[in-house]
Amino acid sequence: MKALILNSGTGSRMASLTSERPKCMTEISARETILSRQLKAVSEAGITEVVMTTGAFDSMLISYCNSLELPLHITYVKNPFYERTNYIYSIYCAKEYLKNEDIILMHGDLVFENMVFDEVFASEMSCMTVSSTLDLPEKDFKAVVRNGKVEKVGIEFFDDAMAAQPLYKLLKDDWNKWLDAIVAYCESDDEAKKKCYAENALNELNGAANITALDLHDLFCAEVDDPDDLAAVSSKLRDIEARKVYMCFSTDMIHSGHITIIRKAARLGKLIVGVLSDEAVCSYKRFPLLPFSERKAMFENISGVYSVVEQKELSYRENLEKYRPDYVVHGDDWLEGFQRPIRDEVVSVLEGYGGSLVEFPYSSDDIYEELEKRARAEMSMPFMRRARLKKAIAMKGTISAIEAHSGLTGLIAENTVVYQNGAARQFDAMWISSLCDSTAKGKPDIELVDMTSRLRTVDDIMEVTTKPVIFDGDTGGLTEHFVYTVRTLERMGVSMIIIEDKTGLKKNSLFGTDVQQTQASIPDFCEKIRAGKKAQKTADFMICARIESLILEQGMEDALERAFAFTDAGADAIMIHSRKKEPAEIFEFVEEFRKRDKVTPIVVVPTSFNTVTEEEFRERGVNVVIYANQLTRSGFPAMQNAAKMILEHHRAKECDDICMSFKDIIRLIPEE
Repeated sequence: MKALILNSGTGSRMASLTSERPKCMTEISARETILSRQLKAVSEAGITEVVMTTGAFDSMLISYCNSLELPLHITYVKNPFYERTNYIYSIYCAKEYLKNEDIILMHGDLVFENMVFDEVFASEMSCMTVSSTLDLPEKDFKAVVRNGKVEKVGIEFFDDAMAAQPLYKLLKDDWNKWLDAIVAYCESDDEAKKKCYAENALNELNGAANITALDLHDLFCAEVDDPDDLAAVSSKLRDIEARKVYMCFSTDMIHSGHITIIRKAARLGKLIVGVLSDEAVCSYKRFPLLPFSERKAMFENISGVYSVVEQKELSYRENLEKYRPDYVVHGDDWLEGFQRPIRDEVVSVLEGYGGSLVEFPYSSDDIYEELEKRARAEMSMPFMRRARLKKAIAMKGTISAIEAHSGLTGLIAENTVVYQNGAARQFDAMWISSLCDSTAKGKPDIELVDMTSRLRTVDDIMEVTTKPVIFDGDTGGLTEHFVYTVRTLERMGVSMIIIEDKTGLKKNSLFGTDVQQTQASIPDFCEKIRAGKKAQKTADFMICARIESLILEQGMEDALERAFAFTDAGADAIMIHSRKKEPAEIFEFVEEFRKRDKVTPIVVVPTSFNTVTEEEFRERGVNVVIYANQLTRSGFPAMQNAAKMILEHHRAKECDDICMSFKDIIRLIPEE
């Protein structure tokens, strides 16, 4: 594709402004001329070949274009009779450079906002810019439009006409027809045909050039014919440049598609980039590789970005109401799918104050996909995974974990996402429960499964997932053994171990006082915590003390006394447990604990008091919610039901409806 810019006119109506230079070099702002703005638009579109017709001051014009240092190859064609011919003859002089080419054609005194050029360039058909909202001018171009096609162009047409500007995109087959008509005009014996508009030759084709009317509505596109036009154009450009444009990003890895859409957005006005908060990113996709401060700095250093602000939620509403941008820019990938409600909200807010949504085709990037794969691989490494639980708690305030007892259930915990109202919800961590691990192996939950087997389960899960792991350490065993467990788990990349303050043969807490269970003394358990903390090598690993006082009906005071003693001994978190169906005693403990300690994370396992939402826990000061056995409890009845159906019907067909296809199961399993 080539751009054809017609600069052979004398610009006589500009008075002294064109007495010593071409009109196209007239300044329209402190940093732009008409021509520099045009050439920049051409260059940014990726066009490299320009044909420019010249007349007076052609040497000055060539020197000026060279001084712009744009990546353009410009062929200059001087119209030797520029004073007594019109631009139709200038095109004729340049015909050898224009045949069999797709062409962007514009007059050299035309000023347009960037979106106008973008729409022309993106058109898949030959087109001319028109406006159905502007009044018809008396002396300027109008286009006769029927069935969306331009049939005639000239100053004399008023019926079935729209205001028009000489900015065209012409596909080569359509352009060749018009160019042939121009050549025929200029090679005729009628001298008047060299002095008319090129559109006169176009009109004789009676629509055969197949030019579509590209309706710009209120987008700005105007010629500068006289000083009054210049003043109006300069004023309009100041308004355009003052427009605010808003985009939002969650990424921590910039690829070429991001840069492309940023450049397009920056062409619309002052670009404000909203960067999603760490909490929002953590909920929406994956744990961010870079914290908010670094992601913000990354966008601040991209050319074309005016300012960078925090967007706290996936919803744009707060920032749109605060900054009231004229445009919101987004890829078209949210027209369908879980982001559609967010888009609908954006449209609604913009309509409330007259803003507009601009959507560009979404572009993926193979390099970005490869980087994402590498990022996920890196997140699975022990040093990255281990630290993420603390960071996630700091980012979100309250995080959720679900039990996993095998590689496959780990993949379910890793990949399950629910989309609600434009937001994504997923689990932040995995809980490796001794109860579920024992149950999966058909063993009672009495610490019968040895640590070597337990660690093998951890390894199976961590091999195929990236999310943080919380390990159920039962009582922790002997203090001398516990220190080695801490070192092993820390080295593997586990984020937290939870140990309960009981001694002797461990019995599941669900039994409560129905079986003989003995709590460890406060000094002994504190010593175990201190030994574990001393054994660990990093500050990332967490030891959580699980308090059984409410389970064993020892009362609230005992629970609180233990909690404060355990945190003094170095516990990184406190888990309070209850087997009552009502959450009252859990809430009371949290309230009393928070009066003295507002920092130490509190962990709950709402197996019995399961009516409480994560939002309610968060409001009260709970930081980790563990769904400790739901996958095991739901999985085994389903398997048992399938087995019964096969026995009852003497075949497997009847249980097909309750079985997931292996094709879908395999999709859960990573290829690498």
